Amino acid sequence: MLSYYTALILLSWLTLGVLSILVWETSWISKSDKHLFYLTYGIIALSALAEWIGIQLIDSSFPAWVLLLVKCSDYVLTPMAGGAIVRQMKLKNRWNKALTGVLIGNAVFQVIAAFNQWMIVIDANNHYTHGPLYPVYIAVYLAVIVLIAVEFLTYGADYRRQNQTSLYSVLILVVVGIGIQEVLGGEYRTAYIALTIGAALLFIHYSEFYHMSADDYIRQQQSQLMKDALTGVYSRYAYIKDLEKLKKTGPVPDDIAAMTMDINGLKRVNDTMGHEAGDELIIGAARCIEKVIGDAGRCYRTGGDEFVVLAHLMKEQAEEALKNVEREARLWEGEIVKSLSFTAGLAAASDFKGLTVEELVKEADQAMYKAKVEYYMRSGNDRRGSRR
Repeated sequence: MLSYYTALILLSWLTLGVLSILVWETSWISKSDKHLFYLTYGIIALSALAEWIGIQLIDSSFPAWVLLLVKCSDYVLTPMAGGAIVRQMKLKNRWNKALTGVLIGNAVFQVIAAFNQWMIVIDANNHYTHGPLYPVYIAVYLAVIVLIAVEFLTYGADYRRQNQTSLYSVLILVVVGIGIQEVLGGEYRTAYIALTIGAALLFIHYSEFYHMSADDYIRQQQSQLMKDALTGVYSRYAYIKDLEKLKKTGPVPDDIAAMTMDINGLKRVNDTMGHEAGDELIIGAARCIEKVIGDAGRCYRTGGDEFVVLAHLMKEQAEEALKNVEREARLWEGEIVKSLSFTAGLAAASDFKGLTVEELVKEADQAMYKAKVEYYMRSGNDRRGSRR
């Protein structure tokens, strides 16, 4: 008849098998990380098997050396099971080196001890008792638990607080499961079921953190798309997205104003002074607009030297803001280029009832183009920036 302990071990093996399948099916886990998972689950399964065989061989007719071999494997693999879980964290620090050293030292010690019955003493009936150096194994066991706890704390420091709580909870669960078996003994064989549950929870934690990191990366990429790389104002991508949102609201309220602005003579600056000078002009223009508009609206760079402003301003406020932007431009002086001027167009929603935001921007564009023609006529420059 299947014993309760055997049933627990069987469930542990099946769980480790399912975990291995989950890892194999998960496409976003790298091959090297998958191998670490497989290694962890394999060591836990082997160490559980060694303990289970050791229990089954008591009072059996097998030679004593078989029991010695099994118990040696148990004492070597059990600490390694905990070490394998830490190995998943891929930490490179002195604690990890110390843990590796302890595990290797314990393995060497157990092999030597098996030949000398230092760890267990077996009588003629295959009963065994702890040998004279068994406390050494207990010390190794405790050292491994302490080092695993330190590594969990080190690893968790890189996580958000809510992720740290779940990670440390997994550690507590495993330690409690091991502690119950070591303190109560007898039928309370809870160490490997605790290690198996811990491995499963760590896989869930790993998956959750991966997806949270992926979400953070997507948000970061979206944030970068929303801002123009050169000037730091909102990008054309952000402008299109905002237009799509505002279209759904229908006609704009009267306190919305659209402004379109274009830098005068940028091509001439690029051709005669270089693109670094042209970039300086574009950045300067963005700073002048942002300084005046502030929190009243958003400034978008929609083209090379073209800007659109959507602001919560009544017509008189918008006209005043536009004058202030032009004043800031006159006061501006760069390191390469010494002057800056705009041609601007303004359309206030109060003058264009029933228009969408996109239509309002087109009205501002038309006003800007008219002002641009007047600028060319006054300056004697054509649209390419050359003298007529």
